[in-house]
Formats: sequence, C-alpha cells, structure tokens
Amino acid sequence: MDIKRKKELLEAYKNRRPEMGVISYRCKETDEVFLGISKDTKADFNSINVRLETNWHNNKQLQELWNKYGLEGFELSVIKVLKYDDPMEDQTDKLESLRGQCFAVNPNARRIWR
Repeated sequence: MDIKRKKELLEAYKNRRPEMGVISYRCKETDEVFLGISKDTKADFNSINVRLETNWHNNKQLQELWNKYGLEGFELSVIKVLKYDDPMEDQTDKLESLRGQCFAVNPNARRIWR
C-alpha cells in the first residue's frame, strides 16, 4: 500500500462517525436485560459476542445465560442513540446519562460490564 493511500485511510478512520449509544442484551427465555454504553455499537457488539463465545466475559450472569441459550437466545439492540457533533470529543458522560435513563425505565436491568 502506498503512503498516499495509507494517509487517506487513516484520515477517513479519524473522521468516521460511529454510532454511539446504549446497547442491550436481552435474554429471550428469562427476560433479563443487560445494558452497556458504546462508543461504536457495531464494534462493541462484535467484541462482546467474541468474549461470550469464548467464555471470557467478566459478567458471570450474562456469561451463564449465554452458555445456556447462545446467540439465538438473545435479542441484541441499540436502545438509545447518542447524537453528537465532534467524533473526537469524549462522549462518556452523555452516554452514562443515556444509560441512566434506560435504568430508570427498567430498574431490573444490569450492566453488561462488571
């Protein structure tokens, strides 16, 4: 790959606007819900699923349910999307606030990450 193309790809990556928001894993069988904040929903679903598939997730309850029911036993969704302007600005506080709103609606939900 030539240097010019590499610079173009790097610039495109820096300026991308990934979907940010609150993600949810809901066990269809037990109706247990696990919520997490995400700065890149597509990448985070992939990362979490890999951890669950390899039995390497640190949330033991989520891991046990996954081991029992598998991917087919879960509904994965983005339940709140954060609208933002600057992709380089830290959006953690806004994401935490959105997740807090989701916990207010569903107080029995738990965090994806422990």
